Amino acid sequence: MSTGARTTDDSTSIHPREDTPVTTTEKAPAVQPQAEPERISGLRRVISAIGVQNISLIIAIAIVVAIIGIQNPLFFTVPNLKVIGTAIAIVGLLAVVQTIVIILGALDISVGSVAGLTSVASAMIFTSTSSAALGVLGAVIIGLVCGLINGCIIVFGRVNPVIATLATLAAFKGVAQLISDGRAQGYTGADPFFVFLARGTLLGIPVLIWVLIVVAVLAHVVLRYTSIGRNIYAVGGNNIASRLGGININRYIIGVYMVTGAVAAIAGILITARTGSGQPISGSEGLELQAITAAALGGAALKGGKGAIAGTILAVILLGVLTNGMTLLGVNTFWQNVAQGALLVAAVVIQQLRSGERRIGIPG
Repeated sequence: MSTGARTTDDSTSIHPREDTPVTTTEKAPAVQPQAEPERISGLRRVISAIGVQNISLIIAIAIVVAIIGIQNPLFFTVPNLKVIGTAIAIVGLLAVVQTIVIILGALDISVGSVAGLTSVASAMIFTSTSSAALGVLGAVIIGLVCGLINGCIIVFGRVNPVIATLATLAAFKGVAQLISDGRAQGYTGADPFFVFLARGTLLGIPVLIWVLIVVAVLAHVVLRYTSIGRNIYAVGGNNIASRLGGININRYIIGVYMVTGAVAAIAGILITARTGSGQPISGSEGLELQAITAAALGGAALKGGKGAIAGTILAVILLGVLTNGMTLLGVNTFWQNVAQGALLVAAVVIQQLRSGERRIGIPG
C-alpha cells in the first residue's frame, strides 16, 4: 500500500529518477537563450560606442552620396571631391569651435565676421610686410582680440551670448569693410606658404583638410580626456552647481571665446590662401549659420552640456556633400539656403523630442 502512494509522489519531484532516461531535447533549450542575448548585448555595445546620432548621420551621408552619384557621375571625380574637401575644411574649423561654445551653454554668431576680418588683415599685413608669417601671426592675434571682446561683453557686461555676438558680428564685419574699403584685398607675390596651404597635399590629402583634422583631434582630446573639457561640460550642464563646485566660469567663458576667435582666424587665413585675396564678406558670409547647423546636426544640445566633435565632423561632411550635390544638380542657391535652414530646424526639433521637452525656449 505504502509503495503505491510513493510512486505517485515521485512523478512530481523536480529531481529526475535514476532510471529515467535523459533525452537530448531536454538539453537544447539551455544553450539557445544564452547565445541570443549575448549577440544583442554586443550589438548594443557597438551602437553605444559609435553613438546613435553618428550612425544616423553615416546612413544619411551614404544615402545622399548614392542619390547624387546616380544623378550626376561627375560627383565621384577627384577634382570634385577636392572641392568638397576644401569647402568642408573651412566650415569644419568653425563648426568644431562652435560645438565647444555650445557645450559651454553659449553661442557665437560672430565667427563668420571674424573669419572675414582676419582674412582681410592677413592679406594686408602680408602685402605691407612681404612676410607670410607676420600675416598669419597678425590674423591670429586679431582673432584672439575678437574672442576676448566677445567674452568680456558676456562676462562683465552680463549680456546674453546671442545678443553680444550678434552685435559684434555687425561690428567686426564693419571693421573689415572699413579697412578694405569693402573690396577683396589681393596680396602681391606668391608666397610658398600660402601656395602650400591652398594647393599642397600630404599623403594625397589637401593640406586644408589636414588642418581641420589636427584641430578636430585636439578639440576631441581636450573635451574627452582633460579636466578643462570636463569643466566645459559641467558649466554647460549646470553653471550654478559648477560655480558652487569651485569652477571659475568667467575664465572659461572668456577662454573658450578667445580660442574660438583664434580658430576663426585660421579659417580666415585658409580663405585668403584659397581665394588668393582677403575676403571681407563674400568668402565668409553665411559661415556662422553653417557652423551652428553642423554642430546641432552633430548632436550638440543648444541648451549646453552635451555634444561631441565626431558628430560635428560627420554633420559637416553631410552638409558639404549636400551643398555640392545641389550645385551639381543645378539647384538654385536660394533653395540651398532654405535647405540649410530647414536642416537646422529639424536638428533642433529632434533634440527637443529626444530630451522630452515639448516647448522650445518657452518656460513653464
